[in-house]
Amino acid sequence: MVGRNDPCPCGSGKKYKKCCERKQAVTVEDLLTDEMEHLLQTFYDVHPHRADVPAFVEFANKWKASLNSYLPEEMIEAIALDEFFFHERTDIWADYVARQKKKQVRPSILELLDRWSEPRVFVGEVTAVGNTYLTAKSIIGDETIELWKESDKPVPIGVHFYCFILSDGTSEGNYLAVSSLIFIPTNHSEAVRQFAKTLADSENPSLKDSVMKFWIALGENGYTGDEFTEFESGVIESAEEFLKQHDRESSALLEVLEDFLVDEQPKARKMLAIAAGAIRYGQENKFFEPLNMTLKEIAEAFDVSTSSMSKYAKDLTEYARDEN
Repeated sequence: MVGRNDPCPCGSGKKYKKCCERKQAVTVEDLLTDEMEHLLQTFYDVHPHRADVPAFVEFANKWKASLNSYLPEEMIEAIALDEFFFHERTDIWADYVARQKKKQVRPSILELLDRWSEPRVFVGEVTAVGNTYLTAKSIIGDETIELWKESDKPVPIGVHFYCFILSDGTSEGNYLAVSSLIFIPTNHSEAVRQFAKTLADSENPSLKDSVMKFWIALGENGYTGDEFTEFESGVIESAEEFLKQHDRESSALLEVLEDFLVDEQPKARKMLAIAAGAIRYGQENKFFEPLNMTLKEIAEAFDVSTSSMSKYAKDLTEYARDEN
């Protein structure tokens, strides 16, 4: 049996998990027709209808009033939109699904629409990561689901996320995110767990009725809608600032660095050592025009030792090689 990290038997030179294992896996894309995907996109393209806009604006303004000191306005509006459709005005989604059923003839799509009767909010912790799905346990109760991965971007085990979910049309317990899939950086994990404990101890432990409280709890813990932890953001910003100061730019290098930070979760005494290592790795692998600086000068620019810089340059090299 071929192991996931073994060379692929096809001779591509890639690891099996990065090559033919993906081709052999049954994916949601194989099972959902273009028409199914179109159903979700169409809903957001045409809703809210003009007659519902005043009600949504009033609803969104209440959310902004409660959260605008914590989160960006665009993010609040995205959260409020799903809350409006799926908790406040459930008739909008129900009417849409009913109208779509009248237009469909394929039994598979009609069956899927039956499963789509009620999107529900889900806050979970990632417990395993596969090629097609994330395995996640709800912060409330014992429910575990398989959530369709929206991209190949790395997702660390232990990270929490928020979204509304619907059946993905495959098997029981498999879902996809309806719209916004928001990952909460791991430095706020304890706040999520504390919220879950408080909710479980309450008289009404319903996540549906506590979404606003969830975002307020995160905001009070310092969450501002960032994708990365403060440590990760600090590394990325330091590397990006160094490139700007030396008239260099490399979105490709920063993307590798972001993936490395999320996937590997490196623990460094000084975050600048990782940033310096990224610059050395980028220079040695021609991600940008070579700098007229010695390795010692690059390390000194970040106030770290050349040995620390070299360690993380090596780690990045090994990580990038393993991912290819």
